[in-house]
Amino acid sequence: MSDLVLTHIADRVALITVNDPDRRNAVTAESSTALRAAIEAVEADPNVHAVIVTGAGKAFCAGADLSALGEATEDGLRAIYDGFLAVAECNLPTIAAVNGPAVGAGLNLALAADVRIAGPTALFDPRFQKLGIHPGGGATWMLQRAVGPQAARAALLFGMRFDAEAAVRHGLALDVAEDPVAAARELAAGPAAAPRDIVVATKASMRATYHPGHSDLHLHHLALDVEIGPQARSIESPEFAARLAAAKRR
Repeated sequence: MSDLVLTHIADRVALITVNDPDRRNAVTAESSTALRAAIEAVEADPNVHAVIVTGAGKAFCAGADLSALGEATEDGLRAIYDGFLAVAECNLPTIAAVNGPAVGAGLNLALAADVRIAGPTALFDPRFQKLGIHPGGGATWMLQRAVGPQAARAALLFGMRFDAEAAVRHGLALDVAEDPVAAARELAAGPAAAPRDIVVATKASMRATYHPGHSDLHLHHLALDVEIGPQARSIESPEFAARLAAAKRR
């Protein structure tokens, strides 16, 4: 297993930590692959009933690494998405312990979880438009599902960000906790104490009944496919190339 993602299992709960604090846990194809591997490993472990995802250091996830993003084709974008899609697809209950900024693809990672607990310094920031790129990874669908159309449009079209208190107010986070991982562990004690097959079946039923006739995973993938063409074209734009060049000079 890659050191970019660490897994610790205790009391039937898996804590998965994105572990690249020097780069504020920015998403690369390598870290995305490692995250999927970690999720699949804990799903296959019958002693794991719930999953917590967090970030090492002060950030939850600062988004996609700009260099990796600048070189991405549609296939490359899908590779970057794959880690948070694994969280979205997980058949176990998932909690994002958002210990700091969750930006761009990092916001997608938080949104992919069933529940979000915000730390005091959590910041939920789409930032796609500010970077000059189209949202991707199903962000438009996930954010509208989480906070409703008006707040999602305020975020994606007008640049609104959510601090911890605003995230709770808009339904983006369940609660604010001084130690979001500890709070997530307390919440995860529920499924940890329940029969695993009931936990898995309940989550499957909730997916099926959220939008009868379509599972939420199906809707997520439809949204991803709608977004990927415009996002890939935006990455090829001169405006994004200029931002990428400036970032590389820092």
